[in-house]
Order: sequence, then C-alpha cells, then structure tokens
Amino acid sequence: MVDSARSRLLEQVRGYHDAQSPGTAPFIPGQTPILSSGAVLDADDREALVAAALDMRIASGTIATTFESRFARTLKRRKAVLTNSGSSANLLALSTLTSPTLGDEQLRPGDEVITVAAGFPTTVNPILQNGMVPVFVDIELGTYNTTAERVEEAISPRTRAIMIAHTLGNPFPVAEVAEIAERHNLHLIEDNCDAVGSTYNGRLTGTFGRFSTVSFYPAHHLTMGEGGMLLSSDIKLAKLAKSFRDWGRDCWCEPGEDDRCLKRFELQLGTLPEAYDHKYVFSEVGYNLKSTDIHAALGLSQLAKLPDFIEARKRNWRQLREGLDGLPGLLLPEATPGSDPSWFGFIITVEPDAGFDVPDVVNYLEARNIRTRRLFAGNLTRHPAYIGKPQRIVGPLTNSDIVTERTFWVGVYPGITTEMIEYVIGTLKEFVATH
Repeated sequence: MVDSARSRLLEQVRGYHDAQSPGTAPFIPGQTPILSSGAVLDADDREALVAAALDMRIASGTIATTFESRFARTLKRRKAVLTNSGSSANLLALSTLTSPTLGDEQLRPGDEVITVAAGFPTTVNPILQNGMVPVFVDIELGTYNTTAERVEEAISPRTRAIMIAHTLGNPFPVAEVAEIAERHNLHLIEDNCDAVGSTYNGRLTGTFGRFSTVSFYPAHHLTMGEGGMLLSSDIKLAKLAKSFRDWGRDCWCEPGEDDRCLKRFELQLGTLPEAYDHKYVFSEVGYNLKSTDIHAALGLSQLAKLPDFIEARKRNWRQLREGLDGLPGLLLPEATPGSDPSWFGFIITVEPDAGFDVPDVVNYLEARNIRTRRLFAGNLTRHPAYIGKPQRIVGPLTNSDIVTERTFWVGVYPGITTEMIEYVIGTLKEFVATH
C-alpha cells in the first residue's frame, strides 16, 4: 500500500514538472535573459529530490555513498568524499594534509603553498585558514592559467604544496606542474571545480594531484544545489579526509552503522580509558562538512546527464569562438595546448587600444539581457581581505592586473541555445561596430 502510494505521488510529481515546464519558451532577443551560468533540471531531477524527501533521507546515508562511488568511477579516482560545498572540499583537501599521521609529509603553519593571484578566494583561503603562506604567481592572457615555469620559479625551501584551479574549465599545464611537484616532493591539489570533463594530454583533469576537488553549486557542470566532492586515488589520504570531514573522529563507520571494525569497545587510544566507545574517539581536529542524501539524490540524477552537459558547453564555446573570430578590440580565449576543455565560460579581454573599456561593453550586453561576470576576484592581492595577510609574490602580477581591469566572461552552460549564442555574437559585433 505504501509503495503504491509512493509510486502515485512520484507520477504526480512528474506530471507537475511537465505542467510547470510545458515546453521551451520562444527566445525573444533582448528580453529573454541569457544567463552566465545556471542549473539545467528535468523531471528526473525533481522526482529524485522528492523521492529522497518522501523517504526522509535528511542526513548523509546510502544515497550519498552511492553518489561518491559512482562519481569516483566517472572521474577515474579510487575514492570520493562528498562535502557540503566545493569550497569545503578545498578546505578539506588542504586541512587533511596537516594530519600528524603523515609524518614528514605533514603540512605545518608557516609552510608555503603556490597558487595564482587571479582566481576565486576559496582556492586561496584554506592556505591562510591553516596558518600557511600563499605564494602568488601570475597567469597568461588567452589561457588565463599560469605556466609550469612560473610555478617552478616560485619554489623556495619553505614550499610544501601547490594548489591551483583550472580556470573556467581550461586546464593549466597540469602534467608539467605534477612533474615539478613530484621532483620537489610537493603536494599537488587540483581545484577542478570549473573543469569536470576537461582533459590534458588525453587524461582527465583532477587525476594528476594527490587531491582534486569539485563543486556542485548550480553554476557548475552538475548541481546538488549546494555540494562538493574531494577525490583521491590514495586510500590512506581519502580515509584521513573522511575523518576530517566527519568532526575528526577515528571511527570509520558510515552514518547509522555501528562496530564495523568489530572492536568498538576494545580499543585504547590517546589517554582515554580502555574500551572507550570508538564512535566518540577523535584523532584529528576536523569539521562537519557532510552533505545529505536529499542533495546527493539530485547529484546522482544529474550525473547521468554529464556527457550531454559537457558536449553542450563545448559546442556553445566553439560557436562563440568561431563567430567572434577576428573581431577587433577583443582578445578571445584559447585552449591550453594539449587540452580539451569542458568549458565553464567564454572569457574576453578588452585590448588596450580598443577605443572602449570593459564597463562600456558589459553595460551594453547587460542592457540587452546578456549576463556577464568578471574573472572572479581578479587579482586577489588587491582585495581588502588579503591586504596585510601573510603572502609572497613572485614576479610582477601584470596579467592578473589586466584581467582585473579589462576582462569579463559570458555563459556557455547547457541552458543556452544556439539561437541565444548567435544573439550574443551579433550583439558584440554590433557594439564593436558602433564604438
């Protein structure tokens, strides 16, 4: 009876979805918003969310662990640890490497971590939050990534790790950076939040570092609403990461599970009494960064659509790149040599002799309902949050300053149609012709 009622409810949910989404509304140039990013959700996604809610899957459980397993296989990593955001995944990655159990590999306060100046704060914040020193390097215009040469030049006796994001889905030269990390015995963390499905030298990004991270915020390739993932093929590190995610506890039982190790009341750790309940023994100074089965249910549903999402992003980017090629005054993006990006956005820099500035073109686009974004924070070292904080800068940040002043991007996410892309192309051409 209950199963029958559940099935009827879920059929009604799909009917409700169809009623709310009777079909694609016609695109009206200048009136229909062309978003820079957004989630693409269908009836399967709505049903997955409601099904999890009907089953009262309000905590992390079997759906979350299934999503972890399937996502790890998709990204070709041995283990995945689900978190409540991509930002938390970044914090978890760097924090895990501070565990005393790592011995000589342990990261400590005062250690240096190489990163880029032009990016998003949550790639850099974990460095400061763990008492370490970010070492900022510049990027290249066109690819908007740093180079292996810049990374190697930044290494000092205090350098212990490298933590860099693949900018807007375009891979940084990660194979070369991974080789530098191995040669200098440094940890490499890939912030892969914008680049799910990108490849470098035929290999998926997110598979080169000791850790990689992914975001499932609605702007990203897949969405859980809020959520993220940490991935690794190092079983020991993945187990440590799970401990740091789950308050720092020593126990490895899944939520709702007891005594998997069959020694719950037989261990003696720290200076605790003998046979102290292992479920409440803490070996790391951790956090609570877990997600829920309801969020994971949406992630699982979205995962089935990932190949189509990736292809749509690539198709939209190619259409923009071909349609805008040769347009004066605008520097168009280029894929990093050897890469096949799963693009997050289409980035444009206004040339210094263009005869117009970023506010001019951005205001023109926004007035026509074409949404734009800056390259996140631009040069992070210029923001109030980082002025006066421990840091080291290697070389001039010339290009990071240029993107702060003259760079923006428009969307390529799967909700944007070919007709919309043509309107963006036509609008930019119209702007340049009149300016």
